[in-house]
Amino acid sequence: MKNVMNKIENQISIEEKLESLPALPGVYQFKDKSGKIIYIGKAKNLRSRVRSYFQSSLDSPKTLALVNKVFDFQLIITDSEVEALVLENNLIKEYKPRYNVNLKDDKSFPYIRVTNEPYPQIYSTREIINDGSKYFGPFTDVKNMKTSLRMINQIFKIRSCKYLINADSIENKKVKLCLDYHIKKCDGPCEGLISETDYQKMVGQVIKLLKGKTNELINELQQEMISLSAKFEFEKAADVRDKISRLKIYSDRQKVVSADFEDKDIISAALEGKDVACTILNIRGGKLVGKKQFQLNSADQDLKNVYSAIIKFYYNEYVEIPKEIVIETTPEDSSTLLEFLEQKAAKKIKFNVPRRKSDTMSLLNMCKQNAILLLKEIQLQRMKKEGNVPYVLSSLKRDLRLPVVPLKIECFDISNLQGTDTVASMVVFVEGKPKKSLYRKFIINSVDGPDDFASMREVITRRYSRLKEEKEPLPDLIMVDGGKGQLSSAVEILNSLGFAKYNIIGLAKRLEEVFYPGESEAQTIPKTSSSLKLLQHLRDEAHRFAITFHRDRRSKRTFTSELNLIKGIGPKLVERLLTNFSNIEEIKTASMEKLSDVIGRSKAELVKLHFNNSE
Repeated sequence: MKNVMNKIENQISIEEKLESLPALPGVYQFKDKSGKIIYIGKAKNLRSRVRSYFQSSLDSPKTLALVNKVFDFQLIITDSEVEALVLENNLIKEYKPRYNVNLKDDKSFPYIRVTNEPYPQIYSTREIINDGSKYFGPFTDVKNMKTSLRMINQIFKIRSCKYLINADSIENKKVKLCLDYHIKKCDGPCEGLISETDYQKMVGQVIKLLKGKTNELINELQQEMISLSAKFEFEKAADVRDKISRLKIYSDRQKVVSADFEDKDIISAALEGKDVACTILNIRGGKLVGKKQFQLNSADQDLKNVYSAIIKFYYNEYVEIPKEIVIETTPEDSSTLLEFLEQKAAKKIKFNVPRRKSDTMSLLNMCKQNAILLLKEIQLQRMKKEGNVPYVLSSLKRDLRLPVVPLKIECFDISNLQGTDTVASMVVFVEGKPKKSLYRKFIINSVDGPDDFASMREVITRRYSRLKEEKEPLPDLIMVDGGKGQLSSAVEILNSLGFAKYNIIGLAKRLEEVFYPGESEAQTIPKTSSSLKLLQHLRDEAHRFAITFHRDRRSKRTFTSELNLIKGIGPKLVERLLTNFSNIEEIKTASMEKLSDVIGRSKAELVKLHFNNSE
């Protein structure tokens, strides 16, 4: 902080600015030596907010790093804090400062536009024009947007032409009927075959569909169908009936996720380093009608600031704002955000931060899992490009609360058959991948019968007493296949060997639960987590290696027993046969010449005679 204060002392202009700051709402812009904007913020009181950055009591590393780079700053005074919030958001989008939360992608997302005309067009666009048109989106999934447009064109007779149709063009017949009219995909507004009132009514129904008000629209159409039938306009009633049928099919596909049938958005973010993944679930009438996902960059790891940035970005566009926004923590400046949202929506808005188990909490958890999954994909793509340590190891470090990234992991498994031929395996993963040259097999010598705990104690003793003798470092993570019993056995030995710092876990097979030393209750890792998949891979590989070794041991023991029955064949000759042949069947079918090369002619005849008599 001394460096920061020295810098301020050397720059009288900044010191003078700090002294003359106004106590008014507005936006401040921090600049570096080159004049580049590195941070944009808003404040209800610019004087107190900006001066707070240059206090000696700063304890945030991120804020300290920012202030160390500040060479100058500029202010923009506004009439209110809400106006400052809107301006801040627009400036962040324009300048994309390094220390603000920004969209990862510079490209604009597509919207569905309903044009401001007597006979509106409905189509996709990436360009926002403030001409009174209505916009729905943004759609982060282009396929989903195209599906919505296709469905609208199938159900409603919205014109596809780009002509300007008004009273003058209709009267002077400047536009002629096209093929869409003849195949009954358009009602011919270009020649006045449908009134402006009826066309606008149809457009209003499309808007209800885009807002997720499917059930409300179906009820409205049912009333219209009944009214038309009462007037004996059966052909029009049949058209409405067909619309209702298609809308019901669409509505049935939407998943009912909330019993209260309220409109709400569920927002969740997952952070890892500077990467932020955001998922927004749109719930309308109790049904999940949309999902939007964004990738952002943030030097700020404070969830309150991240959620504040997400809400400003998302709802500042042409987006319908529901009465309830569900989030996991109250965002920074929540009162100003609510005032901003209520002004845009012209209705009361509330933030809901669920604390107890409920349907809303379940929805938030589901949203969180989607955000985490997106974050994994983001990290995976970056790691593929950069060729760095796999992201799964960073994920494992976080999920297991490890002090270091587990670059080297050793995993142990015990295998026996009814207490016989007990063996153990150790597999090693380096940087998330199997390193087979480091795999080890252990024959358990000190244990009689099926005692996995004692067997684990023996193999841990042998492995890590040798490491201690050779003054080799412990792996970053030790993993034993099993629950609390196997883990306790391993911990007991490591402690007795004098190891003070080590990382060890047990992975139970039944529920994929993780056990930690000294904790009675098992912990769980999200099923979608890449770190859990790595642990399962380790466990399965150790099990495969142990089973293979166990089978080989059992097979060799059977092999040896059979050879010992041959009269005239002693232990040395048995050993030669074991070395040169894989199994009994190979000896049975071997030629006399091949057997003779291994154990001599006379002994080869004894072996042949033995197997001929036993058949």
